Formats: sequence, C-alpha cells, structure tokens
Amino acid sequence: MTGGYRLGGGIIDRARTLRFSFDGATMDGFAGDTLASALIANGTRLVGRSFKYHRPRGIFSAGPEEPNALVELRCGARREPNTKATTVELYDGLSAQSQNRWPSLRFDLRAVHQLAAPLLVAGFYYKTFMWPAAMWEKLYEPAIRRSAGLGRLSGEPDPDLYEKACAFCDLLVIGGGPAGLSAALAAGRAGARVILVDEDFMLGGRLLSETLEVDGMPGVAWARQADIELAALPNVRILRRTTVFGVYDGEYGAIERVADHLPEPAPFTPRQRLWKFVARESLLVSGAIERPIVFGGNDRPGVMLASAVRSYVNRFAASPGRRVVVFTSSDDGWRTAADLDRAGVCVAAVIDPRLEVAAEVRALANDIPVHLGARVIDGHGGQTLRAVEFIDAGGARKTLRADVLAVSGGWNPNIALATHLGGKGEWSPRYSTFLASNAPKTMSIAGAAAGNLTLAAALGDGARCGAAAATRLGFHPGQLQAYRASDEAFAVTPIWHVAGARNKAFVDLQNDVTDSDIAVSVSEGFRSVEHLKRYTTLGMATDQGKTSNLNGLAIMAELTGQAIAQAGITRARSPQVPVAIGAFAGLNTGQHFKPTRLTSAHDWATGQGASFVEAGQWLRAQWFARPGETDWLQSVEREVIAARTTVGICDVSTLGKIALSGPDVGAFLDRIYVNTFSTLAVGKVRYGVMLREDGFVMDDGTTARLAPDNYLLSTTTANAAKVMEHLEFCHQVLWPELDVQMVSVTEQWAQFAVSGPHSRSLLQRLFGAAADLSDAAFPYMACGEFCLGRIRARLFRISFSGERAYEIAVPAGFGNALARELMAAGEDLSVMPYGIEALSVMRIEKGHVAGNELNGQTVARDLGLGRMMSTKKDFVGRIMAGRPALVDPRRPTLVGLKPLDPKDRLRNGAHLMAPGAIPGPDADEGYITSTAFSPSLGHWIGLGLLTRGPERLGARIRVYDPIRSGDSEAEIVSPIFLDPEGGKLRG
Repeated sequence: MTGGYRLGGGIIDRARTLRFSFDGATMDGFAGDTLASALIANGTRLVGRSFKYHRPRGIFSAGPEEPNALVELRCGARREPNTKATTVELYDGLSAQSQNRWPSLRFDLRAVHQLAAPLLVAGFYYKTFMWPAAMWEKLYEPAIRRSAGLGRLSGEPDPDLYEKACAFCDLLVIGGGPAGLSAALAAGRAGARVILVDEDFMLGGRLLSETLEVDGMPGVAWARQADIELAALPNVRILRRTTVFGVYDGEYGAIERVADHLPEPAPFTPRQRLWKFVARESLLVSGAIERPIVFGGNDRPGVMLASAVRSYVNRFAASPGRRVVVFTSSDDGWRTAADLDRAGVCVAAVIDPRLEVAAEVRALANDIPVHLGARVIDGHGGQTLRAVEFIDAGGARKTLRADVLAVSGGWNPNIALATHLGGKGEWSPRYSTFLASNAPKTMSIAGAAAGNLTLAAALGDGARCGAAAATRLGFHPGQLQAYRASDEAFAVTPIWHVAGARNKAFVDLQNDVTDSDIAVSVSEGFRSVEHLKRYTTLGMATDQGKTSNLNGLAIMAELTGQAIAQAGITRARSPQVPVAIGAFAGLNTGQHFKPTRLTSAHDWATGQGASFVEAGQWLRAQWFARPGETDWLQSVEREVIAARTTVGICDVSTLGKIALSGPDVGAFLDRIYVNTFSTLAVGKVRYGVMLREDGFVMDDGTTARLAPDNYLLSTTTANAAKVMEHLEFCHQVLWPELDVQMVSVTEQWAQFAVSGPHSRSLLQRLFGAAADLSDAAFPYMACGEFCLGRIRARLFRISFSGERAYEIAVPAGFGNALARELMAAGEDLSVMPYGIEALSVMRIEKGHVAGNELNGQTVARDLGLGRMMSTKKDFVGRIMAGRPALVDPRRPTLVGLKPLDPKDRLRNGAHLMAPGAIPGPDADEGYITSTAFSPSLGHWIGLGLLTRGPERLGARIRVYDPIRSGDSEAEIVSPIFLDPEGGKLRG
C-alpha cells in the first residue's frame, strides 16, 4: 500500500484530487472514484444502519446490487435519500450523510431495536400491536411511522429539471461489458443502427475490475479501444450513466443520469433524462451478480462480495482492509485472493467448502494458507469485522483475525429485464442458478447474462449474437471476428447457508430478513415464493433482492424438502432500479404540468374585485365581492338578483369552442349527437348531447350554424380537450370518408354571457344600427355575425341562466375592451358582473345539468333527456345506451329537491332514502348532485338522482348526510324551479 488504504495502480486519475465529505468529515478522492471506493480508500468502514434492527452496516458490493451503503446526498432542496454509494460518481464538493440513525452513525440509540428481535420476526406487523384496539391510532401507528423509513426527503420543491426523450434503433444493446462491446462492434460494423447503454460512466463492465487480457492487451485497454471505434461509427450511439429499468410492449424504459456526477446541473440542463427506446431487436448483456453465502454475522462491516473486493483493488486502487479472508465455493473467488496478494494486501486464508479444487485454481493462492472442506460459520466484531470463525474439514472450530471477509457463492445471471413481460427463470443445474426462459420475442441474451461466465465465452457469445441480430435485420456482418482472451475457470459448488451459527444469519441485508424469518414463514404456511417474499419482505428493498432472493429461496426449498427448481423464483418487476418520480414527470411539473390559463378579460375581472378559482384548465372569476360584504354567499346572492332583475355579464370564454366546416358537417354531427343537426338552419343554434361509446353521456352543449358550411360547437370547460379528441377519433377512424375539417378555437375568441331583462337593451346600445335584436329579427336560439365598430362579433341568443340572455364573442385580443364597454354601456341599467358561483345557482334554479350530473355515470334518460335520443338515425353510443341496465326504470333519475323546513341546508353528496328507513346500502335510493341557496326562492334547493324520481313528484324523501351530521326531509319536485314554461328566456 502507498499509505492509508489507497493502493498503487488502478484506473483513477490521480492528477485530479476531489474533496468530499461524509457525515461532516472532509476526505480526499480522485476522479474516477465512486463515493464507495473513496470511503474505502479513506478507511471508512461503517456507512449505515439496517432498516429494522439498526445494525451497523458497511459497503457490501461495488454496483447497483448494493443493499447496505445507502446515503443521503447533497443538502437543502437537492437532498436525495437512499442513494447507493457504490453507484455515486465522485465529484468535487460532494456532501454525503449516513441515514437511518439517531443521534449519530456510531452511537445509534435505535440499535436498541435488536433487543426486541424476538418480537420483530417475519410478519410481526400482522401479529403485534393488535390489543387494545384503541391504542392503534393513538400509540402504535404514530410510533411505527416515526420509526419507519430510511432517508429523509427535503420537503422543498425540486430545483432541477428532468426531461423525456425517445430514440429508435435496429439493435438496442443493454450493457457495456465485454459481451456488449463485442456485440455492438459486430452489429455496428455491419451498418445496423445500434444504441449501446451502460449504467457505468466507463465502458468495459468487469474488464475494468480484472487483470485479464483480450487480444494480447489488458482488458481495460481493449475496452477503451472498442469504445473509441464505436464512438467513431455514425450509426452507433453510446449512452453512459444510463440504466434500462423496464421492458414494456414494444419499448424499453431507461434513465440517464445526465448531471448526477456534478454538484448541480448546468443552466438549462436536465439532471436526469427518461428515455423510451423503440428497437427492432434488443440484446440483453447485463452480466451477472455475485451471490453471497448466508452464515452468522454475515452483515458486519467488512463482509463483502469477493468480486467487489477485486473491483476496489484493481479498478479503484483501494483496499477494503488490512487482513482479508476469502470464503468461496467457486473458482472465481480464488482470483480475488490472487489479486489481493499481487497488490500487497495480506490474505490470511482461503476457505473453500469443496474438498477438491483444480490445480490451476489452487495455484492462484500461491503461498496463502488454504482450508479445503471448511466453511465460515460466524463473523465476529462490533461496528467492524474483527475475526472470522470457521469449521475445518475435521469439524474443529477455528478463528482467524481479519477485518475483511470476501465471500463468493457463485454468480446469478442478471435476467430481470427478460422477465418483465411475463417470463420466468429456469433452473440450470450446470450453473446452479436461474437462466432466462420465455424472454420477449425480440430479445436475445448473451454473455454472463446467458450463463457464459468466462471472458472468452462472453466475448464470443456477444459477437455471435450481435452478428446474428444484424443478419436478421437485413444487414451483412461479414466474417465474425474471433477474440483471443483469458479463459478463466468458473466451476462452482453451491452453498447457500451455513447452519449452527451463534450470531444472526442475514439473507436480505437491507430489510434485515434472517434465516430464522424464512423458517417462521415456512412453519406458518407461507411457502409459495410470492408469499415468502411478502411475508418476510425478502427482496422488497431498493436492491430488489439482487443478492438475497436466490439464497432465500434455496433455504425455503431445503426447509420444505423441495428442489430449488420446484420452489421456483419470484418474477422481477419494473423498475429494476429506483427511478426518481421527477424523471417520470419530466418537464410536466408545477406550471409546466398545469399552466395557469387566463381569459383575455382577466385584468378587467381583477379590477372588479374578483375572487378566482381553477375551472378545468382556466382561472375563472368565482364571485365579485363589494365593500361591506363579509361572506361569499352575500356576493353570490347579489349577483344572482342582478342577473334576474336587471342585467349581468359573465365571462364564459373558457367554454370549449370547436369550429367545423365542410359539406358533411351536418351528417357528421348527426352521428356524434343523440339528436339531429343536419336539419339545423343557418343562423340557428341547437342544444345537443353526445354519448361515449358505452352509452353514457360524455358532454352537452350548443352548436351554431353560422353559414352553410360553417358550424361552431361548444363544450363544457372541463371537457373541451376530451371532446376534441373524440371528434378527431370519430372522423379519422370511424368516418374518414366524410368531408369535414375541424379546429379548436377556444383561445381565439373571448365570449361573454349578457343575462337579464335589460340584456337586449344593453347589447342594442353596443351594436346600434348594425344589428336588429328584436324578438322577430333575432329570436331565442338565433345566431349571427355583426359589426361591432371595426371588428366582427358573433352573437348567440342562448341562455344558461333561464333569463333572456345572449352570448357575445369577439376575437380574444378584444376581450378586455369588450368587458369594459359592456360595463360602461350598462351603467344606468345597473349592470353587474357575476361569477361562476352565481351562474351555478341560476343553472340549478333552471334545472340545467352540468359537471356534477355529467359525471360519466349517467345516461341521457337519467338526466331527463331521453326524448332527445333520435330513433331515426344512428349515433355513437346508441346501441350500448339501450342495454337493459341502462333503461331500467328503477335507475336514479334527475329530480329537484326542496327542504320541508326552509331553514334546512341541503349538501352535495347527501344520500336519499325513504322516510324512516334504516340507513344502509339497501335503503339508499339516490344522492344529491348539486345544491345552492336560491335568492329567488329564499331557501336551499338541490338537484339529485333518485330511483323512479319523476314518478314521485310531491312525495317526501329523507336526506341523510352522516359525515356532516345532516338528517332532514325534502320534497321531491321538478328540477326546473323557476319559469318552467320558459317565458322569460324567450321574451
């Protein structure tokens, strides 16, 4: 060693020293380090605490399979919990903190949880804290919630950007190890469009951590040469720091860590990018993950995977300790001993449970003491490993002083992605692991992921699969390149579990699942692999059981007397690595997710003292308070009275507006609406209802025919986009032969409702001689275009309030000016602005349905609109609307409700049932959909859906509202409370 725990060699850049901190202690590392390797080089062994027992934990692996070394990165709004130190690329100024400890990492008071271990066995949360029941909400649940969880969220808005991207290719190569590089070279040289993704910041995979050679050069040098060649090919794209996390129908999801290796992203640069890859074929070359062995004390800091020890020594030039014991049941573990010895690190012994090992493997140990037929039974120590206890071939217990125990129980091909579309692993006796079966039809598997665990086999397999994919895709790879590479031994005799330990033996290190937990699960009947997983939480942590699942399943198989192949394996699910929620959202957050849309008259409304509310995608005036009004209801009552007695104006610009043109618009609308529109005359407006394909009401609104081939369809504010999508689908997919063009013009027009007895007088002042608004010339449901000064305005005589009313529309840029002109022209008419609350009151008084009734669960008959449904034509939803359940006379139907006691208040959502009925599901006959206090009637009124409602007019009904302590009676009345004959709106 050159001093401390830093060794010579490695592939780090010693010319670039990087300063970082861990739990406030400042340390040094080099460019090319990970946070884990830098901590190891600085002698830091204890990095975290376990989830349940708060036991000391150290660095266990060197990759994304890490279960222990979870840290919080950065501070403030950028604080990121539960990040694997093994995957964090070191940068200057990095700040990291340990987590899941209090008050400090070394002195964690919550380690007292270990004393309660007998109570915290598998399924303890199902069996404890059950009595007394009253204590659950008061004590148990709050205590558990305070104790649960690992890292802490910042609680502040995320300051970083995330974006989404999509890429297409012929071949997607998932993994940049030796097999991935040889495959990409074969396909790329043939001319195929190749995307190569790798989660590391350097290509090469295991070549970066080994001392093996390819074509007579060090594996690292060969990987660099392959990288350079691939980067030079115009048809090949390389994405580093990118992990494919899921396989979906026809596409692949991946996350690119664009700026995670920087203190903060550069301006206008995303922190992470979510990729959707669409590939004609994919090649899974994701390598294999070394599996540990379960024995007592196997969770102590210093117990590590043998391949991880090799990575830190060879790639990062960092020794995990001073004195190492290697415990291996595979030939691969012996190479760790050889590399440690070559680097000058003391190897106290190699312990192998096999009685015979090949001579060339035995030679790797050189002069290191070897114990064949032996097995480690316990790791001893406190916050770090101090000694290793093992049983030799003769059965004698022996102890070795060591601060690192490198463990190798064989390798598990990383086949998770191959199972996302329903496949499962198939047991391979040769490799003592599960290999992929029933992989997606466009996916091939090569290299270690396919069981080819030696370097020579992986390189050759990758090249063959890459060339074969290119051939299937129509390219001509030419002669296949043969690679000369080290062909290391790989034999393994699986050993899953060493019984008889004095200390706890952990299977899942992150979730603190022990061998005894699996025994409890089996004894209590949870023997299915899926039940075992959920009952013990085996493999349900951020590492997704990459180092624990197979050992746990093997222990269960042994306890149940099954072969591992019979026990089976759980199916991996996406995402296979944690993905930030912000990456899924992309740019669609905050105002980018739901931008605030303002009508063109927003400034006018603000000046009038409006209170605003979000309505659909818009900010709309809810009411206009006046001095002296202390309650919103006072403002609403005043506005309703004004619209009923004088004149009021309301901004209705947010209503959806869709312009349609072409000779077939009438026929098209006939198929969209339940009623007929092909007979609509020019200059007329008609109310219509459209259904979904399942027969339920989608939306309602009016359609005006402004010219022979020019129609304007209106929708509700909330459904504007949905209706436009529906119309486009119907035209493009169902009836493309119809000559119809359509465009949404909602934002192009500002529109105001002018309501009340003086509405015509106000508008006549505005238009003057340019328009004749007499009842004879411009009757109810008329429409037309008129000159308003130097602009063209559209006028519609329609009413949502039940009074004489008009809607006037001008180009959006003139909306603010129009509002001011209306107020000025009607000053002596006592004109009053009103908001959507007053509009809602008036529509309830008039019995008009709106969003509360158009909730996706009602059909036209429920709303009293059944007679509108034409029997002379077909329309969307007609057949489905006739299903027996939808024409059942017992279906709840629209009625009006008024309290028997005028002082009683009706509330939305209250249940309707017969007077004297015992509340319950069987007694429920409907519910209230909309309520309002009616200034015109002087009491609360409501609309509701009631079983056989129209037959029961004049009867009493119980209004039961248990949540708000409401229980009263109401009279069932017509939903039209005011002017049922329509005399006011027709003039």
